[in-house]
Amino acid sequence: MGVCFGTPDFPTPSYAGHLKSGAKWKISTSSSSAASNSHDLLAARDKKAFGDGKIVADPSLTVFSFAELKAATENFTADALLGKGGFGRVYKGMLPGKQPYGIAETMMLPGKQARTIIAVKILNQNGTQGYREWLREIDFLGRLSYPNLAKLLGFCQEDENLALVYEFMPMGSLEKQLFRKGSADHLSWDVRLKIAVGAARGLAFLHNFERQIIFRDFKSSNILLDGSYTAKLTDFGLVRSGPSEGKSHVTTQFMGTFHYAAPEYRAIGRLCVKSDVYSFGIVLLEILTGLRAFDGRRPRGKANLVEWAGPFLSSKDKLWTIMDSRLRGKYNRNSAFQIAKLASKCVEETPRFRPSMTKVVKELESIEAASANRI
Repeated sequence: MGVCFGTPDFPTPSYAGHLKSGAKWKISTSSSSAASNSHDLLAARDKKAFGDGKIVADPSLTVFSFAELKAATENFTADALLGKGGFGRVYKGMLPGKQPYGIAETMMLPGKQARTIIAVKILNQNGTQGYREWLREIDFLGRLSYPNLAKLLGFCQEDENLALVYEFMPMGSLEKQLFRKGSADHLSWDVRLKIAVGAARGLAFLHNFERQIIFRDFKSSNILLDGSYTAKLTDFGLVRSGPSEGKSHVTTQFMGTFHYAAPEYRAIGRLCVKSDVYSFGIVLLEILTGLRAFDGRRPRGKANLVEWAGPFLSSKDKLWTIMDSRLRGKYNRNSAFQIAKLASKCVEETPRFRPSMTKVVKELESIEAASANRI
């Protein structure tokens, strides 16, 4: 369970992307009174957070009944399980017909009507995250639209049953693509670069609000991939607003994943956008090496990825020794070395020495273009 910091004040962004506005709630006919009450609660929170006339931010989300989600997932069968985490379990589901979700994937079955594929995240009542994170995710994703943020389609609240419904991402998470046995054979160097660029754009979008938004738990399992390997950030239950004007950081209780978290955040709870940059550097190292941020089963001295890989990042001649062997040498050595140097900058101990995510995006885009042209 997280610490509630209230609804973040999300102002008009200055980066590409937009706040949703003017949309209406779509309440399904089978939704419960509890779900309807949640609409009233969120509307009241909207009014308190944004003020009358400041920002119109009614999320265009569908309120699902728990019965609808049970039917969509065949009663949450084990065969439909996609994964699990601090919030709970995530299941693949299918809704009858084409749904008005725009980018939600639709499956055409021979001799049957079209079905819309969804991902359903069910709250674990005994898990590490709970109602506050669930509500924060609705508040957050219901307001924002950006190509590198996962699309929230709706939610469910009936008694103690809380759920979030997302667009289905057929390639799963970057974590699964990199670390599930036999899954990374097709993750070519160009695909890895594309994923890095997309994830960086998502973070830069969050950081470039007038009042910055800190993701706070950036890691490979929170990067989802669509059918063309476009990266989309997910799991926003821990996001929070950045420091107020004139302040360099906020001080808060540590929450997140230890071995991805920046040292100043882990040690004394100092949190800023550069804390996210550190986490991004860890993910870059995972993309380069094919190794997890931390694995106690690795030989002594190699368990912590950033500590072990650090000495190899400044030399092109040394870098190849830690590159993911599953790439079989099929990568551009110049671009790999540039990625390594960028990762090294991102994981600097002192936050002010880390680059901004805007600079990271520009550098990654340049590296990707050069790699594509084999320069």
